[in-house]
Amino acid sequence: MGVDASVTTRRLRRVEYERLVELGMFAGERLELLDGALVVREPQGSSHAAIAGQIAQVLMATFGSAWHARLHSPLALDAESEPEPDIAVVTGAPRDYLGKHPTTAALVVEVADSSLSLDRRVKAGLYARAGLPDYWIVNLVEGVVEVYRDPRPMSDPPGGWRYRSVVVHRPPTAVTPLAVPDRRIRVVDLLP
Repeated sequence: MGVDASVTTRRLRRVEYERLVELGMFAGERLELLDGALVVREPQGSSHAAIAGQIAQVLMATFGSAWHARLHSPLALDAESEPEPDIAVVTGAPRDYLGKHPTTAALVVEVADSSLSLDRRVKAGLYARAGLPDYWIVNLVEGVVEVYRDPRPMSDPPGGWRYRSVVVHRPPTAVTPLAVPDRRIRVVDLLP
């Protein structure tokens, strides 16, 4: 049962959400803050978790030691969003983020099976609005990697932003991360 459109709801700001997390309000719950709304994260099956780990290893080998891959960890995108992408490649070392979550990433990757619609619509809009230049969906349903680039403001998608370029890569092709343009990753290495 959804909330009637005439009912006033209250959205959370990221600082409020982070404070509630610190207080243990959501202990044991898998939540993300997406555009002010608390969204329950779907449980991960063993295949999803294994593929996310495999992709993180591939990305670490590709990006090198000046970067690290954060698995299922928050990105403080803006005042209303703190998603937890499957993988976010950020600069520096893990300890660089002891005091606060990163606010950007060179590459964000979502592994999508049942979450494909959410990842394409809602998360793509949020990542575009945050100006993330390189967003990939490892689409397990179709066995492809969808590469989203060139974030632009638009009037219709969630958050008012979208990626102007969407390219679907299938095996045996390869994809090149924008942050390391001299490196190529085989699509087959990102799939089960």
